[in-house]
Amino acid sequence: MKQIIQSFKTGDTILEEIPAPIIRKGALLIQTRFSLVSLGTEKMLVEFGKSNLISKARQQPDKVKQVLDKVKSEGLIPTLEAVFNKLEQPLPLGYCNVGRVIEVGEGVSGFAVGDRVASNGQHAEFVCIPQNLVVKIPENVKDEEACFTVIGSIGLQGIRLLNPTMGETIVVYGLGLIGLLTAELLVANGCQVIGIELDNTKIEVAKAKGIICINPTDGSDIVSQVMGLTNQIGADGVIITASAKTDEIISQSAKMSRKRGRIILVGVVGLNLSRVEFYEKELSFQVSCSYGPGRYDENYEQKGIDYPLPFVRWTEKRNFETVLIAISTGKLNVKPLITEVVQLADYQSIYANMKGSKSIASLLQYPAESLIKHTISINSNNFQASSGVVGIIGAGNFTKMTLLPALSKTKVQLKSIASASGVTGTALARKYKFQESTTDSNEIINNSEIDLVMITTRHNQHAKHTIDALNAGKNVFVEKPLALNIDDLEAVKSAYQNAGKTLTVGFNRRFSPHSVQIKKLLGSNTGPINIIATMNAGFIPDNVWIQDLQVGGGRIIGEACHYVDLITYLSGSLVDSVCMNALGNNPKENTDNASILLKYKNGTNAVINYFANGSKAYSKERLEIYFHEKTIIMDNFRKTEGFGIKGFSNLKTTIDKGHQNQFNKLVENTINGGPSIIPFDEIYNTTLASFAAIESLKKGAWVKF
Repeated sequence: MKQIIQSFKTGDTILEEIPAPIIRKGALLIQTRFSLVSLGTEKMLVEFGKSNLISKARQQPDKVKQVLDKVKSEGLIPTLEAVFNKLEQPLPLGYCNVGRVIEVGEGVSGFAVGDRVASNGQHAEFVCIPQNLVVKIPENVKDEEACFTVIGSIGLQGIRLLNPTMGETIVVYGLGLIGLLTAELLVANGCQVIGIELDNTKIEVAKAKGIICINPTDGSDIVSQVMGLTNQIGADGVIITASAKTDEIISQSAKMSRKRGRIILVGVVGLNLSRVEFYEKELSFQVSCSYGPGRYDENYEQKGIDYPLPFVRWTEKRNFETVLIAISTGKLNVKPLITEVVQLADYQSIYANMKGSKSIASLLQYPAESLIKHTISINSNNFQASSGVVGIIGAGNFTKMTLLPALSKTKVQLKSIASASGVTGTALARKYKFQESTTDSNEIINNSEIDLVMITTRHNQHAKHTIDALNAGKNVFVEKPLALNIDDLEAVKSAYQNAGKTLTVGFNRRFSPHSVQIKKLLGSNTGPINIIATMNAGFIPDNVWIQDLQVGGGRIIGEACHYVDLITYLSGSLVDSVCMNALGNNPKENTDNASILLKYKNGTNAVINYFANGSKAYSKERLEIYFHEKTIIMDNFRKTEGFGIKGFSNLKTTIDKGHQNQFNKLVENTINGGPSIIPFDEIYNTTLASFAAIESLKKGAWVKF
């Protein structure tokens, strides 16, 4: 299928061929008929992509600080590589989509194949959208009109926050597309509406809708004009839908407001507020968030958990429905806003001239008949008869930043890569010369040419994909963790024992040259040793998927397992029992800051301090080992020092956490044969230990297994 994407690295807007998404639980697969180009939002993204690195940095000062912190902790070269890889990430454009349902996912109710629907889908021939972001279109509303559903809800949410009443005077500052929709909805609400706009074309459209208009370029003072139109009282409310860097807009909005007036920001403007202007009038100011309640809430948007109507009357979906009702009843007339309708293939007639465009609303029209393909060919690679053919399920940051750069230095043959949307997978397929890009992981698991399946999806999918791949007779590499619960772990164990194939988990730390050197210094028969491991992991907000216990498993199971494995490797023993204590009194909220005590079968005593409340400028990982009147200190896989060790003082490298060495060994074993590069009993034991840590925290006691 065809989809419009934006490159932040080159600034190019591309109509890319990518595999169509597959239906998923709780979602609808939609064939697009029209989509609306949001000139304001998309123009900003296009212009950002076309700007140079210095300009990009100036526009994102918070990101610059993150980069500087990363340089301090990890070094310049790894940081630059991370920045440039990030800029290569393709960005799908669009969020105002209209089409027809062609498939209904498991658990979805109220929709049927053939329904005409509006959604926040992208500019793509096929989109898969969760049910809470999809609404049916009334019969008397045309597809072209329904394209305004989502963008109209942005204005509507600003109105809901303002809470205007009949007869109030409301200023809409900026009569672009969102501003015009906002103003007309306010008129329908019984308000007197004053619009401020520089473009006379948009002013004429607004006047035809009963909106009083002011053009600042006429030379008159806009604050004085608003005061004059309100008998020197001032506006009851101001909704800012403009996009500008200046602070003048917020200042003028305050000056033209009545005492105790309300100001709502929907657009993007400078926010250097004057305390005096707001203090003297006791003005209220609020920023509106997109379509309404539910936006950016994973439970609402992705899991389909609705907010109860008696308590949250207007969610983003109910706002969508309201806009469509307004169009259906004639209270919102969007036809005059349509400047042009362009065939998808001619998309550049819109995007190539965005900066100087006078268009209000540009629509893209899609082919009536499109062939849906979940796998597309990227390169016509001819694979050698030998083994070493790889398929990758997952195209996220780990795959892009770590896995593929490392694999490119090995002898693997890259067959296929799967991603949920098809966008990131296709971009990586082109860069690393895969033969195929797909959105269907079964295409990889069931492909007879593929020897090694590599799984880098979200954590809750690891066990299932691993079991399916093992049952299909594949060697498997799966990023940590192997599983999120004991039932899945036992199912993986059973599949592994029956498959006769290798299974490797991404416990890369044991393959670092620093870990290998430490193991050598310890010797093969270490006996009991003391180990203190510290992970300065950094803060991750609660709404990030890894913090969802059902999806990411939390950071102990999802990340701290790295150090359980590393200590197992260094001690030469398996964990016998675990005790974990966390910061504060609520285990669920505080597992980001925890200390894990580990007793090993050979008597080794270890502590893993996993902290998320430290400075990002400090080293992320540190290891201390005490044994036989000797001490080894490893700092962030860059420097290892020995104290009291004859013949060894230190090892210095660039930061090396062992990924390359792990993948070198993995590929070599896949091609030439051999056992798993990490014994399965150690993988199994480490995973059990991570489960036991959580159990220990809940029970407040040691857990032996």
